[in-house]
Amino acid sequence: MCRHRPPCPAANAADHTAARVVASHPEQGWYLLCNGVVIFDDTGELAPDGFVTEPHRARPLSLAA
Repeated sequence: MCRHRPPCPAANAADHTAARVVASHPEQGWYLLCNGVVIFDDTGELAPDGFVTEPHRARPLSLAA
């Protein structure tokens, strides 16, 4: 899918979210990356093979009394 040089990281690479954005829909909360991964504002991801990564936001810290 990636046609520029240097090529973007593959969809299964550890740094796959470093790929270039090729379609941006912030009003809907998602972005298509050059490697075919769709990333969502809630930190979830959808890979080209259909694998879903659940949102992985940090949990809020509880305050000690």
